[in-house]
Amino acid sequence: MRNAIRNPVLRAVFYAILVLWGVSVLYPLLWTLLDALKDNRQFFFHLPWALPDAPLLWSNFSYVWNKYNFDTYFFNSLIVTGGSTLLGLLLSASTAYVLARYKFKGSGALYLLYIASMMVPFILALIPLFFLMNSFHLINTEIGLIFVYASSVLAFGIFVLVGFFRSLPKELEEASIIDGASYYGTFFRVMLPLSQPGLVTVGIVNVLNIWNEYIVGTILLNDPKHYTLPVEIGVMQAEMQYRTEWGPLFAALLFTIIPVLIVYIAFQRKIASGITAGAIK
Repeated sequence: MRNAIRNPVLRAVFYAILVLWGVSVLYPLLWTLLDALKDNRQFFFHLPWALPDAPLLWSNFSYVWNKYNFDTYFFNSLIVTGGSTLLGLLLSASTAYVLARYKFKGSGALYLLYIASMMVPFILALIPLFFLMNSFHLINTEIGLIFVYASSVLAFGIFVLVGFFRSLPKELEEASIIDGASYYGTFFRVMLPLSQPGLVTVGIVNVLNIWNEYIVGTILLNDPKHYTLPVEIGVMQAEMQYRTEWGPLFAALLFTIIPVLIVYIAFQRKIASGITAGAIK
């Protein structure tokens, strides 16, 4: 990129845009952290962007974690996010492998159907989804939420992984079958490990989306002991705005933001390289 922009003026404009973009992303995070360290007096008598007074109220974090049982909601989010991500990866990888490596009547139409489903807003299916899950007695259960989230990320996983499986040499499958491996053995022992960059990319994107999902969780969960973090924060926001506990509310937001931020920072290069590798055949 540095060599591509040779004009010094254009390069200065390019870096200025990047700096502004970085500030626009980091400022809300910094503002959330600063507000999490304030008490109610500072919210009402100071400017919204003013620095918190000393001493900093780190107790807001322990207050939220203990009083609102955040350990329970954090664990629920881990179970739901981990389970739905693993199930979604298994379903999308197996489906993408069949669509990419085996040609059968209607395979192209089926692939296009999966891709077209990505353009349909998931919110349109909320009402029939609720009645469907209720008929299976999966309302207020983590397993029900796992099934819903896994199905919601299926199309994206197929879209990315089909490119990976198409790029792998067919001789690998033939050699595996000659060595006596079954079709399942070829998939799980040979093809699936080779598609690890795509699996990592899809898995990270799914984790980021599922961890922050709010609407479906609100519809399918009405028992507080099964709430995920986004659902509980929505409930807390409705309660705290009348009790003016703004500092603890911002502390609760950070409990939700920090895990996602860590995952994204740790794997951002794999996300970009994985999508690029899947596009190259």
